[in-house]
Amino acid sequence: MSDQPQRGSGEPSEEPRQQDSSGTAHIPQETGDTPPAGAFEQSAVQQSASQQGPQQPGAQQPGAQQQGPQQPGQSSDAAYGYPDQQPGGYAATQQQPGPYSGYEQQGIGGTTGGQYPHMGPPHQHHGWYQQPMGTVPVQQNRAGKRNGLVATALVGALAIGLIGGGVGGFVGYQLGSSGSESQATSLEQQPPARSASAAPEGSVQGVAQKVLPSVVQLQMQSAQGSGEGSGIVLSQDGYILTNAHVAEGASQGKLTAMFHDNRSASVRVVGSDPRSDLAVVKADITGLTPAELGRSDDLPVGSPVVAIGSPFGLSGTVTSGIVSAKDRPVRAGGQSGDQETVLNALQTDAAINPGNSGGPLVDMDGRVVGINSAIYSPGSGQEQGGSVGLGFAIPVDQAQRIAKELKDTGSATQTTLGVSIMSAPQGGAVVHEVVPNGPAQQAGLQNGELITKFDGRFIEDADTLVATVRAHQPGQKVQVTLAGANGGGERTVDVVLAGQKG
Repeated sequence: MSDQPQRGSGEPSEEPRQQDSSGTAHIPQETGDTPPAGAFEQSAVQQSASQQGPQQPGAQQPGAQQQGPQQPGQSSDAAYGYPDQQPGGYAATQQQPGPYSGYEQQGIGGTTGGQYPHMGPPHQHHGWYQQPMGTVPVQQNRAGKRNGLVATALVGALAIGLIGGGVGGFVGYQLGSSGSESQATSLEQQPPARSASAAPEGSVQGVAQKVLPSVVQLQMQSAQGSGEGSGIVLSQDGYILTNAHVAEGASQGKLTAMFHDNRSASVRVVGSDPRSDLAVVKADITGLTPAELGRSDDLPVGSPVVAIGSPFGLSGTVTSGIVSAKDRPVRAGGQSGDQETVLNALQTDAAINPGNSGGPLVDMDGRVVGINSAIYSPGSGQEQGGSVGLGFAIPVDQAQRIAKELKDTGSATQTTLGVSIMSAPQGGAVVHEVVPNGPAQQAGLQNGELITKFDGRFIEDADTLVATVRAHQPGQKVQVTLAGANGGGERTVDVVLAGQKG
C-alpha cells in the first residue's frame, strides 16, 4: 500500500467535516450501507472518551474494535487478512479439516487449496468497521457554509430517490401482473404442422417404410403351447420364407400369419430343410408386397444393416446395426449340437431376439441380405435370453437357392464333399471316413488326412469346413489343401462338389 491517505483506512479524506461544540470533527463514512442503530451514540461515547485523555492499557473503547496504533508503512488492509495482516483477520479464520481434507482443492479461478487470487481488500459492506474516533487527525479550517450546502444536496437526492423508487416499483408491478396473466406455458402451445417430407434415402426410417409391408408375424398354437416367429413375403399370392424351426410347429398345431395390413390367414408348410434351417410356407391370401432380395457375397464387414421381425411377439419391431463378421460357423435352429445344421452365417450386432427368427436382415437399400436364425445368449437351460449383440443370419445367396427348391419341389439339395470329419487339436478337420463314390474319393482324399484349406479359406475346425462347403453350390469346382496323415507334406487337389437331397 502507498503512503497516500486511503478512503476508509482511518486517514483523512476529502469529505467535509462537521464540528460539534467541543471542536471534534465527525467524518462521514462511505460504506454504501445504513449505519446500525446506536452508531451515532457510539460516536458520542467515543468523543467523550477522547476528551478524557489516554486510555489505560488493556481498556477497550465501548462500541469500537480494539486496535493498536498503525505502524509506519503498514496498510490498513491488514484488518482484512491480506499478506500484512495480524491474526484475527479473514485469513486467520481456518476451517477444521473435514473427511476429505487430504485433497487439495483448486479454488475457482485461484490457486490450490481453495485460495483465491488477491483482488484488493473486500468492500466494507462485509461488516461495519469503526476506527477509534480519538485517533483521527482533525482539520478545523473548513467553512460551515459548505456543510449546509452538502446537507441540502443530500436531502434533495433522498427525495429524488424516493420518488424514482416509487415510480419504478409501480411500473414493475404492472408489468409483472400483466405478464403473469398473458404468458402461456408449453402446454398451451399449438402442435407443429405435420411433417410432409419423405424419409431420407438410405436411412433406417426409409428402410423400415419399404420393408415392413413384406414382413410377417407367424403364430403357432398347439397342445404343447404357443410360439412366435417371423417370415418374409416371397410373392403376392402368399408364399413366405421362414426358418425350419419356426415352421416345424405347424405339424403339431395351427400356424397363422399376421400381415402388416392387419389381415391374417392360416398357412401350410410347402417344404422344410432342417439342415439349412429354412422353410417355405403358403398362406391363402393375395395382394401382398414381396420383399426385394439382395446379395451377401460382396457385403462388406462393417456395412449397416436393419433387422425386422416380431421379438417376443412384438410385431413390426425395427432394429439396426452393422455386419460384424462373415462366414461365421454357427449351429442354428432346433437342431443345436448337430453338425448337420451348421450355417455359414452373417454376424450382426443389430438386436435379434426370440421371435425374430425367419425375419429379414436388410441392407440400407431395403434388400434382404440374410434370414435371421440364431443368437448367442448367456441364458441357460430353458431360459429365453435376450440379445447381447451377437445375432446370426443365413446369407441370402444360400437361402435363395434353397428356398426356390423348397417352393418348387418341397425339398432342398445340400452341397456335400463326401467325407465324415472331426476337429483336429492342432487345427483343421481330420478326414475320418471317405464316402464311396463321393467327390472326395474321386479326388483321391484318404482317411486320416488333415484338411487345412478349402477354396482359399483356412479351416479352423470341423464346423468351419461344413459351413464352407454349404456356402457353395452343387457342381462347383474347388481346391482343397491337405496335410499328410503322419505329418507328411501338403498337397492340393481339385474337387467337384456334389448335391445331396435332404
